[in-house]
Amino acid sequence: MGYTAIEKVLARVSGKPGVRAGDLVYPEPDMVMIHDALVKEAKGELDRIGISHVTRPQKIMMVSDHDVVYGSARAAERGAFNRKAAAQWGVTQFYDAGRGGHGHIFPMEDGKVLPGMFYFDNDTHATNAGAVGAFGMRVGNEISRVLATGTTWLEVPRTILLELRGQLRAGVMARDIGFYLARQVKRKVLDIDLDYRVLEYGGDLDALSFGARVALCSTPTEMRAAGVFVPPSAAILAYCRRHAQRDFEPVYSDPDAVYESRHELALGDIAPQVSLPGNVGNAVDVEEATGTRVDHAFIGSCGSGTYEDMLCAASILKGRRIAQHVRLFIVPGTERSTRRLAEEGIMRILLDAGAMLLPAGCGPCNDAVVGPLAAGEASISTSTNNNAGRFGPTDARLYLGSPATVAASAVAGCIADPRMLDADPELQGLSEAAYA
Repeated sequence: MGYTAIEKVLARVSGKPGVRAGDLVYPEPDMVMIHDALVKEAKGELDRIGISHVTRPQKIMMVSDHDVVYGSARAAERGAFNRKAAAQWGVTQFYDAGRGGHGHIFPMEDGKVLPGMFYFDNDTHATNAGAVGAFGMRVGNEISRVLATGTTWLEVPRTILLELRGQLRAGVMARDIGFYLARQVKRKVLDIDLDYRVLEYGGDLDALSFGARVALCSTPTEMRAAGVFVPPSAAILAYCRRHAQRDFEPVYSDPDAVYESRHELALGDIAPQVSLPGNVGNAVDVEEATGTRVDHAFIGSCGSGTYEDMLCAASILKGRRIAQHVRLFIVPGTERSTRRLAEEGIMRILLDAGAMLLPAGCGPCNDAVVGPLAAGEASISTSTNNNAGRFGPTDARLYLGSPATVAASAVAGCIADPRMLDADPELQGLSEAAYA
């Protein structure tokens, strides 16, 4: 019997000829990532037991992405603490505010996270690494143990295969696939339990760009997936080779790999989706929510923060203005994207439409440390989830959609079908070649 891609990755970093789902392993990661929000807690825990140094600091990447714009003295103090911690630990891969962007996007763009890699991360959305065929494993507060010892134990997760068949219809984006999947699982149309599983995509994937693959990795995270894996295409491998900062070897599941279960999803059946407040699985076809007033819109997050997503928004916003009562925040995922928006004239299109651009990072998705709602307001966004209180008040109504749906809704002042607005064809073409 063959092995899944994740079993192969974990076997390599565990020094074993092969591992199976359910095995306990102590992987030696290719990298360790810790985000700004947990550095103080992790260092405090190590300091209390007398550990002042970390194991293999050259492998550690510290990223400031959750709280980029300090909106309080507490945030500024945390940032100062993180800078001192990086210096004390000898961490040279420290990407402070303004230095990289979102930790779940820019390392892939810059060739730091590559196909076949494995790393530990304190944050749930390490699953994004699957967009290039890597595996990031969230360990939460156990990141302190990884920092101190270089590893921690984990159980090799089972893998579920989801084969995507056909092509998406016009106006439908990869982010809609995730919402539709969550909807089908919640309604028990698909018998899938992603809790501590890896979701591997298969089928008709070659046409899916980097941005689309990032989007595919987002929603399964909210369904408690331990990982997501998208087999890298020739185009993805070519991009990674151009930017790689180290050697890498892509992995693929064997034809006779053992999966917990196999499923198919017909892409042609999917319309633009809107997740109603409370859970990503509360998704409906956009027509069922059309006309719902919104006061707030946000395009960004690790689910929809790539340059392609920014271009998609611009293709709809070009020559239009957002509704007078709507405030629209756009947050590029990376500093590289921010520079491209400025250099290629896209930023002007977004600003002319009335959007507000925030620095690269999580933006409002980090519990609305910037861009919160007032009590009773409604938002539509590309945030990772829409749990009550995510953007501040618990009575605010939070809807989710693709970048196209959010941009169209910001213009209409209410939830709108993006297929009702003609997108600029030139910008659409740029989007398709954004990472060529």
